[in-house]
Amino acid sequence: MTSTPTPIPLETLRDLPSPCFIIDMAALEANAQLLQHVQQESGAKILLALKGFAAWSTFPMLAKYLAGTTASGIHEAQLGHDYFRTTPNATPGEVHTYAPAFRDDEIDAVAAISDHISFNSVSQWQRFRDRVQHRQCAIRVNPQHREVETELYDPAAPCSRLGTTELSLNDFTAHPGLTGLHFHTLCECGFDALERTADAFVKKFGHLLSHVQWVNFGGGHHITRPGYDVDGLIAFLKKFAHDHNVQIYLEPGEAVALNAGHLMATVLDFVHNDVDIAILDTSATAHMPDVLEMPYRPRIVGAHHELPHQIPDVDSKHTYRLGGMTCLAGDVIGDYTFDTPLAIGDKLLFTDMAHYSMVKTTTFNGINLPAIALHDARLPADHPDHLRVVRQFDYNDYKTRLS
Repeated sequence: MTSTPTPIPLETLRDLPSPCFIIDMAALEANAQLLQHVQQESGAKILLALKGFAAWSTFPMLAKYLAGTTASGIHEAQLGHDYFRTTPNATPGEVHTYAPAFRDDEIDAVAAISDHISFNSVSQWQRFRDRVQHRQCAIRVNPQHREVETELYDPAAPCSRLGTTELSLNDFTAHPGLTGLHFHTLCECGFDALERTADAFVKKFGHLLSHVQWVNFGGGHHITRPGYDVDGLIAFLKKFAHDHNVQIYLEPGEAVALNAGHLMATVLDFVHNDVDIAILDTSATAHMPDVLEMPYRPRIVGAHHELPHQIPDVDSKHTYRLGGMTCLAGDVIGDYTFDTPLAIGDKLLFTDMAHYSMVKTTTFNGINLPAIALHDARLPADHPDHLRVVRQFDYNDYKTRLS
């Protein structure tokens, strides 16, 4: 059971503002159902990592399947508390919070709304432990085992600031109150990477497992990706929990919303400078920054995903460099080939844009943020919630970021 983007007839999109993120509710629910299956079969609890997907209009549905949320700071924790934990007709969701360092003027508020708090260092735990005694607390550890090629996204890269590399039994016995351990070393990884990482974790920190009640395996688990070894994951989680008598948590962000959304954009103009260039009303740097940071090449409905030089009959087709509308010289999405020529006003649908792209948008250059719409193929086409806009942005959203 894996999600695939639900086809959206382009003619139905003409009434939507552009650019626009379109969340595929059917695909999102399919992801959540698969993650619920993993929970039910393994006994592990799966949390929505808000750093990857935080569209809270979808939380009433997601809260029926997932155990709660995990936050990277006070604002994400507040969002999980306000819109996921208290969702009607769902089990109250847990709120987990981790930060590389907590602020003195925020820790009390974090503790008030969090069930579990993971500290990045023993010194932070020692500093704040008297103020978080009523919460389940952990130390994040770094087993220094690498599985991620892109260093920008590798929590276990050399000199990483994320997690302590040394943790002794004395840290638990001399400062009672710690009940968990937390590690996170993955990004877009399969089950085999988790197995290797867990083995490295046990070799380095296994002597502490008899002193804790829970272990957070972090994120980066591509559980809903086609071909992921779900059965292997379930068996592994059951055995690890049994062998060490701990509750396991997983906190994938991307897996929750993988292949569950599009970004619609419109062709505004064309220029030619050695190549044909189409200017869109969206932006790589402002609306899909991972295209430049990761980097990766997003798919477009109706376009060839292969690079132009990889298409045998490319001369009979139409190739464009797709550029954004900011003044950043490198605001380029990539070169794409189409069977028919593009025209001003054409709509383009970028796929798999629900996770990370939405949470990382900016108003650089004063460019407007994409609207947000929900597409629900489970409902009849004439139902008012089949395709509806849930948020639009304007000048005030840009202006109120500064003063």
